[in-house]
Amino acid sequence: MFKKIASDALGLSDIGKIIAPEDFDKTESDDYVLHEENERIHFLIKSKSDEYCFTNRALIHLDGEKATSSKRNIFRYDYYLYPIKNVSVETAGTIDLDLEIKFSLGGQPISVDIDKKEGEAIADLYKSLVTISQIQEENDRIKEFAKDSLQTSQSLFTDNRFHDGNVSSEFEKATKFAFDWFNSTYNENTRKDFGDIFDKYIQN
Repeated sequence: MFKKIASDALGLSDIGKIIAPEDFDKTESDDYVLHEENERIHFLIKSKSDEYCFTNRALIHLDGEKATSSKRNIFRYDYYLYPIKNVSVETAGTIDLDLEIKFSLGGQPISVDIDKKEGEAIADLYKSLVTISQIQEENDRIKEFAKDSLQTSQSLFTDNRFHDGNVSSEFEKATKFAFDWFNSTYNENTRKDFGDIFDKYIQN
């Protein structure tokens, strides 16, 4: 107990270690992964109080407020609902024990301290998160372009089609077309699984 209190006081309890793939199933995070839905862990950081579990679909964060407490808050951030932005790494100085990777998920800031010996592995995680962020930003632009183009088409349609008096029929067709358009655009440009990106950069 005294060792845990000392670690909290020194800030050492927040320094995470990267968990090897063969030990993923020994962590608490593994219990909250949707294995039944083909979700799988790609990268896992564990400190004395927290776990940061990066799967192909989400970040699962087990938040332990203090190393002296056994209580955990479990937060899940699905990438398609919480876009990744502002990824950065603060490298360790000469006397520092740790480095830090920072990013935001849907505006929620995340900051993780990791043992500086894990720098090479953190670089792989950094590249994975940056690539996912770029894909999400590009998909958001495409969805905005689709929305703008539909609005333009709608104005032209209104000016040129609603002249025969059959407003009800034309409105029904237009509504169905708009729904199908948005639904198709959303499905084609809302990516939920980034397993191939993690596989590309993280060699387990």
